[in-house]
Amino acid sequence: MTLQTRFTSRDLELMPDDGKRYEIIDGELFASEHPDYYHQRVCINVASILEAWGREAKSGQVSGAPGVIFDDDDVAPDIVWISSARLRAALSEDGKLHTAPELIIEVLSPGDANHRRDREAKLKLYSRRGVDEYWIIDWQLRRLEVYRRDRAQLKLAATLLESDEIVLPLLPAFSSPVESLFNGFT
Repeated sequence: MTLQTRFTSRDLELMPDDGKRYEIIDGELFASEHPDYYHQRVCINVASILEAWGREAKSGQVSGAPGVIFDDDDVAPDIVWISSARLRAALSEDGKLHTAPELIIEVLSPGDANHRRDREAKLKLYSRRGVDEYWIIDWQLRRLEVYRRDRAQLKLAATLLESDEIVLPLLPAFSSPVESLFNGFT
């Protein structure tokens, strides 16, 4: 009989400082390499679009790769948007969020393990922890999958292509062409 190790957020302190990003989801340790140029380009584009909207709406903040800790789960989403009201309750003295932000965005990195982490493990975690909306952006296919909370669970609400428009009921008066997520691509 084999015993499987169940990791907790405390185990991250023991991980080497080797440039990898370590995350704990449901007791499983995930390690990923530094994201590539296109991944980071999409993150900057998304953050810029949400930040521009947020300056006018004055209702929340966008942040890149914040630490989000849910008990023993410790993740670093690519981008989050969190309302001002929720931020006051979520932000702890350690500078990390301990309550789910309303919107979490992950940009897929190449590789089956990365896809499984974002499409399965993180989707399940974010659903369980109360995230209202979860985006998975596939920069290679130039597609955005939008998962919205429905009866206490995140469910696929839309798959948007470059020619589509992003409209968020979560963020009043927000809209943006999907193609703007891929500005700077050749």
